[in-house]
Amino acid sequence: MKDLKYQQCKRCVMDTTDPEIIFDENGYCNHCNDFLERLSKRTYQGKESDQKLVQIVDEIKKAGKNNEYDCVLGISGGIDSSYAAYTLKKLGLRTLAVHLDNGWDSEISVKNIKYIVSKLGIDYQSVVLDWEEFKDLQVSFLKASVPEAETPTDIAIQGVVYGIAAKHKVKYIISGGNFATEGILPKSWHYDAKDVKYLKAIHKQFGRKKLNTFPLFGYMEGIYYKLRGIKTIYLLNHVPYSKKGAMDVLERELAWKYYGGKHYESKYTGFIQSYVLPEKFKIDYRLPTFSTQICTGEMTREEAIMELAKKSYDLIKTEEEKKYVCKKLDISLTEFNDIMSLPPKTYKDYPNSKRMLDFIYNVYRKFN
Repeated sequence: MKDLKYQQCKRCVMDTTDPEIIFDENGYCNHCNDFLERLSKRTYQGKESDQKLVQIVDEIKKAGKNNEYDCVLGISGGIDSSYAAYTLKKLGLRTLAVHLDNGWDSEISVKNIKYIVSKLGIDYQSVVLDWEEFKDLQVSFLKASVPEAETPTDIAIQGVVYGIAAKHKVKYIISGGNFATEGILPKSWHYDAKDVKYLKAIHKQFGRKKLNTFPLFGYMEGIYYKLRGIKTIYLLNHVPYSKKGAMDVLERELAWKYYGGKHYESKYTGFIQSYVLPEKFKIDYRLPTFSTQICTGEMTREEAIMELAKKSYDLIKTEEEKKYVCKKLDISLTEFNDIMSLPPKTYKDYPNSKRMLDFIYNVYRKFN
């Protein structure tokens, strides 16, 4: 990356901090070009989307006819999953909301979940991870010096949600993930969160405790649940959706409150994305977020550039967050700073299943 001449897209704000970025003759990057090309296929398109949604809801209700629930929704207290819960209620679907408690929930997100499930009248289940195991796994990923500090959480969420769906014989899992607000994200910034071999390799090298209860979820588990007929639906791709519009509805009708940044409903995620990734790996998640908003007309490029001129974190607040994170993970500030000083590594530096995962994805795309 040191040898890569700096360049920024002339339409969005993606730049050469993504080493795999490509620019066309107009100076537009592959990220916004691809996003705009796929926008009509992956987001709400009026009557056509309305008809598709009716079909999806009918299928979900039919599959859940003899069950207590029609679907399972992973909920974090963030905008996307909260609005997905709101939409499911409006559609008349019997939803079981499931939350993974990994020990890092902000007070605001906890209250948001409480208000949402109580005001919507939907059932709720929280699964608490074994803190000693999970803490050991998180520290292992920090010591491994890779950007995927959140992979343990990503894997655990899938393991918990799919496990609960199977337990209740539910065939549909609803995800708050959506193309309209998350359609731009460089692949070079985050390796596949379904690679259990990668997780185990890092934990074996840097961890101290056995993972006796941690809910693993890799490609083998994914295949197993698919064979059981469990599907994931990205509901927000089928309805009119914008962050601002969703926030207005949630605040007005469900007493929901904003937590200050994308995925900051988790204190750890906020700290990783605002401080660790930009400082150590030169990865600024504001770039794809703003670029997506530029492409959908929610933000101008000039506004994005003005925001990017500011630090992604507050110096004083971050020092307090650093102390909090270190105390919670049982590591010293010195040890944390030493970790931050380690040379950045990637998944390529550890055993992984990339070849197998690529093969599986290619086969899946061929038949779907």
